[in-house]
Amino acid sequence: MDADLHLQLQHRLGRVHARQRIGIEEESSPAVFGKGLNLFHPENWYSSHMLVRYLLKLSGLYWIGRRNTLRIQVRHHDILLPQLPDAFEGFTLLHLSDLHTDMHRPAAEALIERVSQIDYDLCVLTGDYRARTYGDIEASMAGMRSLCTVLKPPIFGVLGNHDSIRMVPELERMGVRVLLNESVPIERADQLIYLAGIDDAHYYRVDNIEKAADAIPLEAVSILLSHTPEIYLQAAHAGFDAFLCGHTHGGQICLPGGFPLTLDASCPRRLGAGGWCHNGMRGYTSVGAGTSIVEVRLNCLPEITLHHLRRGG
Repeated sequence: MDADLHLQLQHRLGRVHARQRIGIEEESSPAVFGKGLNLFHPENWYSSHMLVRYLLKLSGLYWIGRRNTLRIQVRHHDILLPQLPDAFEGFTLLHLSDLHTDMHRPAAEALIERVSQIDYDLCVLTGDYRARTYGDIEASMAGMRSLCTVLKPPIFGVLGNHDSIRMVPELERMGVRVLLNESVPIERADQLIYLAGIDDAHYYRVDNIEKAADAIPLEAVSILLSHTPEIYLQAAHAGFDAFLCGHTHGGQICLPGGFPLTLDASCPRRLGAGGWCHNGMRGYTSVGAGTSIVEVRLNCLPEITLHHLRRGG
């Protein structure tokens, strides 16, 4: 890794977290068992991907699920914040998650078309830009470059368990400010709220909520971006007012009624998709716009979300 990038990462992530992130990435292959917050990591078990695809084709569900990947839903969600400054009433965040832009090109193209028609004030990305969890990043970054041509700034993002730290300079050249255990003030009519983001907590476990929150005044309204909902307890007790995440895909392949077969996350199932609340903190878990392991969605359509900030609660 470039020495200058290494130094920048140490400054932004923290020396220990930077060493952990780089060290785990440079290991020979991603682990299927162990590491991370849960024992089993199906996204790293690449021999299973072909089997899942074969079984879906055998059942006749594959082509239905593949068509579903293009049916991207635009969901509206109000985030009620009692201390929201007046200037931010109705402020709208476009939330995109789990894009996996190099997984299924027709779905990536459908996403670009959908996003180009939407109006919002700020865009947040909650990670997983790449299909695989290791190797080349160029195909996923090419997909992100295409998407960023239609995204309206400002754009902020965090990395997920599929993402490489090498993506940071690429994304930032596209206009995406990657938050690596960092926070930024968002100003409107001389009033402020704060947006913070942590690095991946699911597999790399290099999240540092204390560092991310360090520069945020205690009385300020704050929103935390995380790839995974799994650190919701820490976020709530750290005093964040809102928490936006993804990772679960809502299960991606679900039983009728949207019941997920698996969420690949160590958290209560109520946190698997949509809005939720814990200890006064408003949360939302996006089911994502892309797909992982296999380019199929069943009983769980892809989504992009428009969060509207409202004073209340």
